[in-house]
Amino acid sequence: MAKLTKKYKEALSKIEADKLYSLAEGSKKVKEVSFTKFDASVDIAVRLGVDPRKANQMVRGVVTLPHGTGKDVRVLALVTPDKEAEAKAAGADYVGLDEYLQKIKDGWTDVDVIVTMPAVMGKLGPLGRVLGPRGLMPNPKTGTVTMEIGKAVQEVKAGKIDFRVDKTGIVHASIGKVSFTAEKLTENATELLQTLIKLKPTAAKGTYIKSIYLSSTMSPSVAIDTKAV
Repeated sequence: MAKLTKKYKEALSKIEADKLYSLAEGSKKVKEVSFTKFDASVDIAVRLGVDPRKANQMVRGVVTLPHGTGKDVRVLALVTPDKEAEAKAAGADYVGLDEYLQKIKDGWTDVDVIVTMPAVMGKLGPLGRVLGPRGLMPNPKTGTVTMEIGKAVQEVKAGKIDFRVDKTGIVHASIGKVSFTAEKLTENATELLQTLIKLKPTAAKGTYIKSIYLSSTMSPSVAIDTKAV
């Protein structure tokens, strides 16, 4: 087991053992126990009462966080020439097609989100082995395969994120930065949780939201009361 640092022990001492915090309290607490010198990300981990191995219990969706993630999201727009100006005007960091397809084929994946058009998806298929494991493959369900390229780029830049339950039944997502106010973190977390509740599979039985934890980069986690959501 890794040895706990002095700062981590100090942060841990500020969290009451076995206490379940409200979202508002937890948002304040996660700011209080963050000790990094940089503006750390604040993450949420939600354990769901689903079996992700079953297709009818897979939970996946998108949510636009009201206050964004605080991250500078790098967007690649893989579009035909007639859509390049629209993508650039919307703020895409990289715009083009064949030259970027070749770069990806050569191993380049230095972006956070890829937005493309239905007509281009056929060219992306062979790159699934590169893009898939990195979560970069565009998907119509997340709004990243569309003819409304400008709108898609703007939404991603504004804080639209996609999430999916992992094989252990947990949804992980970034909901902001430690520099955010506790109110903004609470509102972002609430938006995500409400979206998860709407996506509850009919096949899921028993308790749906089993546990919620907030944490920042390198900090201990804060347990949230699921009944208060």
